[in-house]
Amino acid sequence: MLKLVRLALTAAILTAIAIRLRRRSRVPGERPESPAVRPDRRRRMGPVWAAIAAIVAVTLAAALTPTEAEHSAAAAWRAYQVEQAALTAEHALPAEPERPAMPSPAGPATAAPTGPPVTHTPPAAEIPDPNCTPAPRPVTVRPIDPRVGRAVDRQWRRIERWLKVNAPRTYQALGRPGRAHTIAVAESQMGVDFPDDLRASLLRHNGSRGASVFGFWSHGAYALSIREIRNTWRDMCSWQRTDIGTDPATEYWNGRMIPFLSFPERDPEELEAEYAVVDSAGGAVGWDDTISGMEPRLRSTHALLRAVADALEQGKEVDGWRPAVRRGVLRWDDVRT
Repeated sequence: MLKLVRLALTAAILTAIAIRLRRRSRVPGERPESPAVRPDRRRRMGPVWAAIAAIVAVTLAAALTPTEAEHSAAAAWRAYQVEQAALTAEHALPAEPERPAMPSPAGPATAAPTGPPVTHTPPAAEIPDPNCTPAPRPVTVRPIDPRVGRAVDRQWRRIERWLKVNAPRTYQALGRPGRAHTIAVAESQMGVDFPDDLRASLLRHNGSRGASVFGFWSHGAYALSIREIRNTWRDMCSWQRTDIGTDPATEYWNGRMIPFLSFPERDPEELEAEYAVVDSAGGAVGWDDTISGMEPRLRSTHALLRAVADALEQGKEVDGWRPAVRRGVLRWDDVRT
């Protein structure tokens, strides 16, 4: 457009110069114009100047009038600007809050914050469970307190005698004796110490080949062997490796726990613990009854064995379940229903 304007102005200026030069030029021998002729010449030159002005005006109008293509380009540019403004507003960061003015050397700031200060508490970060990542430790076979060993064997003899007479199929499902070295290897890999009464129980019966005598739940429970305890501990720590509190009883899982019973019929999707555990920190036995959470139920493995032996010999209840025998298999009936 600017080029057209420049061309129009240049053409008008050149035309005017050419006319001016023509007027001044004289052919040799030609008489100079008389004063009476000059007004007539001026009258004749008026249309010429008008034509020049018209040409310049038309050229400027054509140059300044936007074409259809220019209209389209302008509309596209406006649409682009609107789109960019919308994207900028969408992705713009929130404005920072105004900070109180800092005092200057000449005196205090003119504006001071009013009201109590606002504090923002950052969200609690997930804390990795240190018990699920134990430090390496040597394999060491630790001796068992003889008094604890004798007490555990005493309760097992009571249970075995009753099973032989009343539930022979459950008696045959009892596991063979475990090995002290296998327990030591599991302790080294898990980074926890098995309580003496749990080790004494595993040395007498290393898990079970079916529903165990501890099956006082709706569908029974299976006693885990030493290797199964280690493998279950690893599996639980592989997907539940964060602390959510200081009390392991409030957690679904904690790496200091030792799973020794499995509830095969429980659904992990319902956030119900599938295992009964022994707390390596104190030896308490706990399980999730789906109501109270993972809480200590008995103070030790020996206390669990004694409660089962009393229930078998005297018909007592254990956590609301009473022993019964069906086809040579020990079952537990819920007395609360």
